[in-house]
Amino acid sequence: MGNRAIIAFKEPKAKRNDKQIPCIYLHWNGGRDSVESFLEAARRLDVRSTDQNYSMARLTQIISNYIGGTLSIGCSTVGDWALDFLDNGVYWVDNLEIYDRTDTYEGYEEQKNHNQETMVQEILEINEPIFGGK
Repeated sequence: MGNRAIIAFKEPKAKRNDKQIPCIYLHWNGGRDSVESFLEAARRLDVRSTDQNYSMARLTQIISNYIGGTLSIGCSTVGDWALDFLDNGVYWVDNLEIYDRTDTYEGYEEQKNHNQETMVQEILEINEPIFGGK
C-alpha cells in the first residue's frame, strides 16, 4: 500500500515513449496536492529549472529532506517501472511545472488532503537551512 507516483522530467530531445526519461519515484506523497507543493517549494528555493537533470536532483533532495528516513523515494528512468501499479500516475514536468499527467487508473479521483500553502511552508521550513535560505 502506498500513495505512489512518478515525476518524469521532460528532456529536450526525448519523446514521451522514450523509456530513458529520468524520473523520481514516490511511494508516499504522490497525490497532486503534494507534488505541486514540492514543485512550488523548489521554485521558491530558486532551484534552477532550465536544466532538467539539476532540477531532478534538487527536487529529489527537497522531497527526501521532507519525507526523511531511508525509504519511499527513488531515482531512475520511466522505463524502469511498470506504470500500472501507480496510485497517482506519472506527472510530466518541465521548468518545475506539471504540463501533463498520464497512467492514472480508470475511476481515479484526485487527492485533496493537503492545503498547498501550509505544505509548502512545512517543506520550506525543513529545506531553507539546507539551501542557505531565508
